[in-house]
Amino acid sequence: MKKSKILSIVLSAALLVSLLAGCSTKSSNTGNSNTTTSAKGSETVKITFLNSKGEIQTQLEDAAKAFTKENPNITVEVLPAPAGQSPFEKVMAMYSAGNAPTLAMLDPGDIAKFKDKFLDLSGEKWVADAIDWTLSVARVDGKVIAFPLAVEGYGFIYNKAVLDKAFGGNFDPKSIRTRNDLENAFKKVEASGVKALEISPMDWSLGAHFLTIAYADQSKDPAQVDKFLADMKAGKVDLANNKVFNGLMDTFDMMKKYNIDKNDPLSPTYDRGPELIGKGEVGFWFMGNWAWPQIKTFDTNGQYGFIPVPISNNPGDYGNSQIAVGPSKFIGIDKTQNNAAQQDAAKKFLNWLVYSQAGQDALVNKANVIPAFKNITLEPQDPLAKSIKQYMEEGNTLKLEFNTILPSDHWSKLGASMQKYLAGKIDRKGLIGEITDYWKNVK
Repeated sequence: MKKSKILSIVLSAALLVSLLAGCSTKSSNTGNSNTTTSAKGSETVKITFLNSKGEIQTQLEDAAKAFTKENPNITVEVLPAPAGQSPFEKVMAMYSAGNAPTLAMLDPGDIAKFKDKFLDLSGEKWVADAIDWTLSVARVDGKVIAFPLAVEGYGFIYNKAVLDKAFGGNFDPKSIRTRNDLENAFKKVEASGVKALEISPMDWSLGAHFLTIAYADQSKDPAQVDKFLADMKAGKVDLANNKVFNGLMDTFDMMKKYNIDKNDPLSPTYDRGPELIGKGEVGFWFMGNWAWPQIKTFDTNGQYGFIPVPISNNPGDYGNSQIAVGPSKFIGIDKTQNNAAQQDAAKKFLNWLVYSQAGQDALVNKANVIPAFKNITLEPQDPLAKSIKQYMEEGNTLKLEFNTILPSDHWSKLGASMQKYLAGKIDRKGLIGEITDYWKNVK
């Protein structure tokens, strides 16, 4: 009887210990599996960051390591978006699979589609420090739901050493104000023994960058540009008789004539561009300031800059002297599949980029990004970012605010149409037909 009572007490005590241990285990594992608690009680959080700017993948990975060094309880995994797939498609696939990234880098036109999935960031400190016009994309239904990562610009990158030799002196980029001026520059470069131009045939370059100049140049007034695109959608625009569109395509036709790869225009990869211009084998390359990390591998100390894409032979026409500039990428924080600790860690990472010395260095000096924040006074060190910033300071920019209403498949669908035009598979009439049909079918 006594032994039985003792055994009963021992079993009861064991059961109590087991229950308490079970409760402790359950409470420490509540929430996302990427949040754990160490033996010392410090919370370790893992967040993921989908990067859709492949050219700065390494720089962002290094930034993530630097952030973790200062914040040892937070790790950031930078995931590259697959080449050939739009960021929107990749993020939606991750949501469908139940593993949405904590931070998602998207194109401007996709932000509003995630208004029910992204965290409201209106109360974050950096909102007040953002350059005003960069937040027009990020603000949806009165809430700021995305972080403007970078301001970027594009046009004709020129190699100053090549141009100085061709012009027999100090080349002045402001001397190129018309299509004829540009062709004259091409001729001078070729007369010096160097090919004039490289046209990179990627759909994103042709569809998201070159073609959109035809939209931006329609008017100085952003509201009028929005109206133009609404009219395109309604089938009210006659592109065949649109002066700006045809002017841009006349410039493109001239570019095709001087393209170093004109005999096989769709064969070059992105990597060919920085090599050609960095080695001084071409004088010009149509691309953006994001290309500097690749160019400098061929010419670290060279001088480079931008000239706009002229659309006419009238120096005073809008667009001939303005460079295309806009916030190119935005970052949202998921609120549906990442827990509160991960959301807080993601916000901390964004604040680190804007306010810490290491974060600013990662953006400006390592990733060669032109920041979208007034408080960052760190001057760009690379020549392409310097050139874009100079155009901004002089007020000679085409602000790409209309990117907010461009469909997510615009660059892939119309980039493919531009590729066909570049290769001579369709003529101007065929291109106009494909652009018109595309916009009529936009939902």
